[in-house]
Amino acid sequence: MLKIQDINAGYGFLQVLWDVVFEISEGEFVALLGPNGAGKSTTLRTIVGLIKPMKGEITFKDTQITPLTTHEIVNMGLSYVSESLNLFVNMSVYENLLLGAYTIKDVKIVDETIDFVFNLFPQLAERKKQLAGTLSGGERKMLAIARGMMSKPDLIMVDEPSLGLAPNLVENVFEALERLHEGGITILLVEQNVTLTLEITDRAYVIEQGKIVLSGKSSNLKKNDHVKSVYLGI
Repeated sequence: MLKIQDINAGYGFLQVLWDVVFEISEGEFVALLGPNGAGKSTTLRTIVGLIKPMKGEITFKDTQITPLTTHEIVNMGLSYVSESLNLFVNMSVYENLLLGAYTIKDVKIVDETIDFVFNLFPQLAERKKQLAGTLSGGERKMLAIARGMMSKPDLIMVDEPSLGLAPNLVENVFEALERLHEGGITILLVEQNVTLTLEITDRAYVIEQGKIVLSGKSSNLKKNDHVKSVYLGI
């Protein structure tokens, strides 16, 4: 479904990614792991077109998307939930969800998708009239993911959903991602909580200093000496 081939990217003269290569098949739950500053978020921003690569190609559903704008990529079925969430804090939960469905013109589909995300996140259904800015940290993360689902994506990329959350809220968010995956959604997850991430994902890539240094099944990476030493504290 998604293939990244020899991507070099960065900000101005600062190169962050160096010949990054990875791919995701339809229905997979894949993680991109690594320390702060390794290039994880830059990778997602490059995939979705917010950063144009210096070199390389990105293919989504057999179409080369590197030259496309972000809204064109989103219209193809790729959704991005950023670390900063970018919620409209002075609008209600329901209004934020409607804005996530701006590419969907069929009202029936919009209503069905809202029902789907409210079933996935019952807390949001209870707070649908509440302003997004008054939600707790965990509820905001859930709203950001739910809004990302409103465009009916084939693949959703989620950046650091556990950041700043209490452990019990982290588990709630991860359970929601698992339910999404079980429902057939392909997911690319960027996370620093390596232990939980390797428990729920199919495969993972490890990026360090802008380069992919390890990849494989999540169950195998949990046993990898480098991963155990650097990321699991074993």
